[in-house]
Amino acid sequence: MGIRTGLIGYGLSGSVFHAPLIAAEEGLQLTGVVTSQTDKVREDYENVDVYEDVEALLGSGVELVVVASPNTLHYEHAKSAILAGKHVVVEKPFTNTVREAEELIQLARDKGVLLSVFHNRRWDNDFLTVRQVLDSGTIGRISVYEAHYDRYSPEVEVETRWRDQPLPGSGILYDLGAHLIDQAVQVLGSPDSIWADLRLDREEAETVDYFHLVLAYPQSRAILRAGTLVRQAGPRFMVHGDLGSYIKYGLDPQEDQLKAGLRPGDADWGADKEECYGELTTAVGDLTMRTKIDTLSGSYQEYYRGIAEAISGGGKPPVRAEEALEVIRLIEAAHRSARERRVIDLSPVPGEAAQID
Repeated sequence: MGIRTGLIGYGLSGSVFHAPLIAAEEGLQLTGVVTSQTDKVREDYENVDVYEDVEALLGSGVELVVVASPNTLHYEHAKSAILAGKHVVVEKPFTNTVREAEELIQLARDKGVLLSVFHNRRWDNDFLTVRQVLDSGTIGRISVYEAHYDRYSPEVEVETRWRDQPLPGSGILYDLGAHLIDQAVQVLGSPDSIWADLRLDREEAETVDYFHLVLAYPQSRAILRAGTLVRQAGPRFMVHGDLGSYIKYGLDPQEDQLKAGLRPGDADWGADKEECYGELTTAVGDLTMRTKIDTLSGSYQEYYRGIAEAISGGGKPPVRAEEALEVIRLIEAAHRSARERRVIDLSPVPGEAAQID
């Protein structure tokens, strides 16, 4: 028997990502779901209980609670679970404000429970490969790290998609931007400053659906961009250093695989198409060398494996809540940069935490 795990929410995030990955992890046991979609849960998982409200789930004996409700409810549901003495995983974005994130982190410390955030795209096949290339030293010191997450989605679905509604935590910056920011910070650390261009690009958009961020470091820049009106996507990653460049097209397949009913361990799980392998460009003397780099396999399953091990062994979770707090801090700073049309200094005052006001 694994760690008894309850899931709050059975929309796209809960049903496509969390439930299958929890069920695939031997150290966890999915025992209950809070949702109104009783029939869908029963169709997918015969032996999982369905609850109408969070309180009923918290009283069911679960040890770990996964919050996959809409962004507006992340703070409320995570706080309730922590106060009930449960370990907690929160779907990204962690919270809608820095203040909420800080409160949850302190509350989890006080209660002695694990608190983590589902930044699963650290285990995308392309990002794993980027990190491998950078760790090898073949491109040298990073000058420019550029990552895109572009889509063509011209229709605004305010009536059916809460992410398109003008609510706290809605919009593409909190959604896709949280992933790109987290990845950049994993590679380069916390930036010294941030500049942001945020737009409502589609005619009927009511929340941010385009962003362009520049994160500044002493000797490098991270450029992060996502849009909803990109018919033909360019490179997913472009990383340039003083010894070479690495350029990668295409998206990790794990989301589509999960939607198609595939699971970790299935044939070609997380595998890239050979035609999408990234290209490493370096120089040997006067010769330019171009080498295809085999893409590592994506491995979303590593997140919940790490959660199970951290709870059982008392170690650190695969994503620390403090790391997710940094993402929210940068999202808040990006909104301020766009609003005030200026670069926001994030350099910490000696002996104090970084300030953005």
